[in-house]
Amino acid sequence: MITTLRTDITIEEICKGFVYNELEGKGLFGLSGKLTIQPEYQRNYLYAKQKKEEAVIQSVLKGYPLGLIYFNKIGIDKYEVLDGQQRITSLGRFLTGKFPLLDTSGMPHYFGAMPDDQKKIINETKLTIYVCEGTETEIKEWFKTINIAGIPLNKQEVANAVYSGPFVTKAKEEFSNSQNANIQKWSAYIKGDVLRQEYLRVALEWVCKSEADEDVEAYMSQHRHDTDIQELKTYFTSVIDWISGVFSDVESEMRGIEWGRLFETYHNQPYDPVKVSDKLHELYADGAVKKRAGIFEYILGGCKEPRLLEIRIFEESTKKAVYTQQTDEAKKCGKSNCPLCALEIGNNSKRIWKFNEMDADHVTAWSKGGATDISNCQMLCKTHNRAKGNK
Repeated sequence: MITTLRTDITIEEICKGFVYNELEGKGLFGLSGKLTIQPEYQRNYLYAKQKKEEAVIQSVLKGYPLGLIYFNKIGIDKYEVLDGQQRITSLGRFLTGKFPLLDTSGMPHYFGAMPDDQKKIINETKLTIYVCEGTETEIKEWFKTINIAGIPLNKQEVANAVYSGPFVTKAKEEFSNSQNANIQKWSAYIKGDVLRQEYLRVALEWVCKSEADEDVEAYMSQHRHDTDIQELKTYFTSVIDWISGVFSDVESEMRGIEWGRLFETYHNQPYDPVKVSDKLHELYADGAVKKRAGIFEYILGGCKEPRLLEIRIFEESTKKAVYTQQTDEAKKCGKSNCPLCALEIGNNSKRIWKFNEMDADHVTAWSKGGATDISNCQMLCKTHNRAKGNK
């Protein structure tokens, strides 16, 4: 890859012909139409959301360096931004009046109303730009290694860069567009930032039936040049519709659950939404349930896996089974059915306690990872159970 250093381009020049897409939240063009600010492998504009765009302008006014900017030369006098699109978009948005600077008293000042000396500082500041020329493979490999203004690329942003093309373009329009009216519905079940490609990542993991990077990337590679994303959209919509069809209630714990895996496992089973809702409310009201996020899979699986709920209280059937086993063994040995009483010397060392005189205890404390199942259950007399505490 060949790089050429340029220090002759000013902020005013780079912002000539600046176009910003408010709908998608990205700067499109600059440098009098010669520069594509956000090619498809770039992330969406984040500085406005993260309140960093004012800092870019303040840095220029104070004479601080903005850091290196990298262009990819794609033709004669045609470029696209490899690194620096967040900074360039901030500059373009400010010069075109999209946001103001706030002074110390909180008063807003737009570029058009700034004093001439400050305008001159901004307009005439020269940027440090490296123009890169190389093969697509070289450019994309280099892009994978960089951070943009201190914000590391996440794995989906990197994948978008590596497999850029019509498929990624269409997928981002659907799943990375904060103006999509469906986002609000999706956000009930998906955790993440739309602009950071995290909804797109979930959609890809669902259709791949895998969260493994290699599987997602294989799918993107296979479909890279597809001009539609119908399979991706259809599968994603099927999962969302299935969730909302089974669970009429929307709870905060539903966000981020492995819905793709649950869909594959349970979508062919019939459910009564009314009964599901009743069971959901019952479990939400149960103080013994420590992991509410596990309730949904627990219900889908027919309420057969209490481990999903991290229940601290043993089921009645478990306590009775353990009591019977301990009592039978104690009678044979002539010892107390409370294991701790049996170790002592005294009246209780041979006492057979009644079921209601004993409590179920975790052999390995629940707080230390002990399971709430029959293999980790012992019945102790109430005195010893209270004394044992969290040991």
